[in-house]
Amino acid sequence: MFIQTESTPNPATLKFLPGREVMGEGAVADFPTREAAARSPLAAALFEIEDVSRVFFGSDFISVTKSKGDWRHLKPPILGAIMEHFTRGLPLIEGGSEEETEAEPSYSEDEAEIVSQIKELIDTRVRPAVAGDGGDIIFKRFDGETGIVSLHLQGSCAGCPSSTITLKNGIESMLRHYIPEVNAV
Repeated sequence: MFIQTESTPNPATLKFLPGREVMGEGAVADFPTREAAARSPLAAALFEIEDVSRVFFGSDFISVTKSKGDWRHLKPPILGAIMEHFTRGLPLIEGGSEEETEAEPSYSEDEAEIVSQIKELIDTRVRPAVAGDGGDIIFKRFDGETGIVSLHLQGSCAGCPSSTITLKNGIESMLRHYIPEVNAV
């Protein structure tokens, strides 16, 4: 098994590509803490490595964020844990659904159309780029009165030094361009 690594815009996060499906198309799992990783044998094994502070599974990649330390010393045990997991054929996640999801707010007919447009733009234009950087972006809500869109960044994007720039200059500008009702992200 050959596992490639890619840097991300977040210097504290590396993206590991095992050359096979991890979560599958459109599915993700975020483990921001050791406790959250208890439901995943792979995430739990990665948290056993000193200085690992976050694990994120994408469709075909694993993003690992470090709290400190040098990637030259962290990469070998991370690569070993990933390789061992896949060669042993262990389940990625144990016991039930991947994520607890919040109930989506209800929207008026006009707002529902705007929300549909926002989600479409995020899914087709933003998510692929964010996944390329080792993360994911989730639509949370739209406030029709203020025009504010709430999003949630996961994986390498959570805590990334350039995430504010990405949200404000990239995503906000694009949404405002295509959907005049959007005022801010």
